[in-house]
Amino acid sequence: MRPARPADLDAIAALFTHYVTDTVITFMETAPSPSDWERKLTDLTTRGLPFLVAETSTGEVAGFAYAGPWRAQHAYRYTAENSIYLAPDHTGKGLGGRLLDALITACAEAGVRQLIAVIADAGDNAASPALHRRFGFTDAGRLSAVGVKHGRALDTILMQRTLSAAE
Repeated sequence: MRPARPADLDAIAALFTHYVTDTVITFMETAPSPSDWERKLTDLTTRGLPFLVAETSTGEVAGFAYAGPWRAQHAYRYTAENSIYLAPDHTGKGLGGRLLDALITACAEAGVRQLIAVIADAGDNAASPALHRRFGFTDAGRLSAVGVKHGRALDTILMQRTLSAAE
């Protein structure tokens, strides 16, 4: 696990494109370009929020995770939303847990107090909620049929983990 670098962004864009075009894991319907990812990396870095990659021993980007602002209003400044994506050939090997663990640590170091997970739920995605529960996230709610992608109505599961107490 290490901070993402501009040199990683082509691989990140390619990895994420799979989730946009072939799954309902993200509600995005157009894959961001490497330049879109560059803007995201710059924005998160400027905010002091983590953007991490999991790199294989051969230098391949096997996954990435980042935390972004939960909402734009200033009152939410200590709350972030996490995102984790793994290359399809790197799932089921514990990599998601290592990324989430590193992301939680980096968020706490950045002053994040509440971490939110918004997980797409089409009834066939038990792995992500289970991963988050293993790392101390609790169920915070469900939004029913809030997204439509590939002709399917999709719910989202909201999960939350406290990293530190509010002032």
